[in-house]
Amino acid sequence: MEAAFTRYEKPEPPRWRRYLLHLGLFLITLATTTLAGAEWMTGKFTFGAPGLAAAEVQQGLWFSLPFLGVLAVHEFGHYFTARHNGVRATLPFFIPFFTGYFNTIGTFGAVIRIKDRIFSRREFFDIGLAGPLAGFLVAVPVLVYGFTHLPPLDYLFQVHPDYRQYGADYAQYVYRDGQGMALAQPLLYQGLEYLFADPTRLPHPNELMHYPVLMAGALALFFTALNLLPIGQLDGGHILYGLLGARRFNRLSAGLFVAFIFYAGLGLFSLQSDKQQWLYWGLPYFAYLFLVLRRAVPTPRRALFLSLGIWAAQLACTVAWPGIFGNPGWLVFGLILSRVMGIFHPAAPDESPISTRRKVLGWLMLAIFVLCFTPSPFRFM
Repeated sequence: MEAAFTRYEKPEPPRWRRYLLHLGLFLITLATTTLAGAEWMTGKFTFGAPGLAAAEVQQGLWFSLPFLGVLAVHEFGHYFTARHNGVRATLPFFIPFFTGYFNTIGTFGAVIRIKDRIFSRREFFDIGLAGPLAGFLVAVPVLVYGFTHLPPLDYLFQVHPDYRQYGADYAQYVYRDGQGMALAQPLLYQGLEYLFADPTRLPHPNELMHYPVLMAGALALFFTALNLLPIGQLDGGHILYGLLGARRFNRLSAGLFVAFIFYAGLGLFSLQSDKQQWLYWGLPYFAYLFLVLRRAVPTPRRALFLSLGIWAAQLACTVAWPGIFGNPGWLVFGLILSRVMGIFHPAAPDESPISTRRKVLGWLMLAIFVLCFTPSPFRFM
């Protein structure tokens, strides 16, 4: 006797409810990024003294609107290209994040979810490329606007009245080594600054957060570069996969990921590190290396030897170049790449090569990645 089973699937929520969710997340993210922008501009905190006035919160829109505009255009680039190729996708999910203590940008970004299988290498390429290309085409005008509409230095002196006594030479007197955090300036940022900015009005890099449009543009370049990393299933991974095919790309992606982790942990340990550092952090760091590199090689034994090799090479570099240091902040992103997003790219059922026109556009996007990327996006001065 055969038992009869009925399969029940949870029905999709009504369309209005889905739209309401997307709209609600966007409005919350608009609020959190506006508050974050107001904090950066004024140096005041949302919670606690001295607090933000309503007019100052409204000024935060000069940061939130261009920044979220770039993120939205990026995600809708993916969305519309997916729909054009007959691939179902969700509208963007904006991810708000806010603490009220002057240390966030108000969001973790935005994502869409692909709901259908992608069947061709060309579709992967087109959908992956459309987002960063669209966002880039908006980020550049945002930066140009910021550089061509710089306020006079008196604007900065209103934020920092104590700087006024030093005039245009304030940077020589108010900064000391190791004080202050600044966004690094990639090649494209520097080029646009040279072409469009009035040098007499340019702020010191430590003061960029008080210039909301410039801050929004600089962060837009950072997010563009982050998405264009040619590893795994990031947008840059989709693009490079489209250019090279699955076999060649996956070999290259694994190598790039190993190099990425090598750079991130460079300088954390050296032969001059004290015993406490080795005792308390040595084992967790090695466990981290094994955990993330396990996805890059086929067997645990190879992951073990690869972890030991990377650590030994990092130590050798600190001996050869004392004081060399990577960027430990990338270790968190490396963990996400390895354990969540994946280092390798799945092969599509249709592996037909893409057209010459697409190849030219793909290599152009990788060149844009070089212009927007900096190994240490946040530096302490």
